[in-house]
Amino acid sequence: MGEGTHRKPLFWVGSSRADLSAFPPPVKEVMGFALHLAQVGGRHIDTKPLKGFGGAGVVEIVEEHDGSAYRAVYTVRFAGAVYVLHAFQKKSKRGIATPKAELDLVKARLKRAEEHHEQRRSS
Repeated sequence: MGEGTHRKPLFWVGSSRADLSAFPPPVKEVMGFALHLAQVGGRHIDTKPLKGFGGAGVVEIVEEHDGSAYRAVYTVRFAGAVYVLHAFQKKSKRGIATPKAELDLVKARLKRAEEHHEQRRSS
């Protein structure tokens, strides 16, 4: 990734920036690097498509720290930009599935990202 690498702009939807900022420093470092990779067209080794969103357009990164799981969800679905949709600490110790309330929030924020992307294209 040399100096000529195109870096897509990063947009934070809702409280995602503040939420991620509250994570422990080692978690923020991993997630920041993953978002940087997304901006330059790469993909962090620990990312995976978020189930229920039709393929790899909505991506989740999970980082464990001190017995807690931290998650950040972003999308590269819209050309030329990366949108951070949600960042949260998974509270439940049961199961690995993302709770429905968190998925509903991601869906709502994905719609906001889509609207923002359309406004950027038309301006």
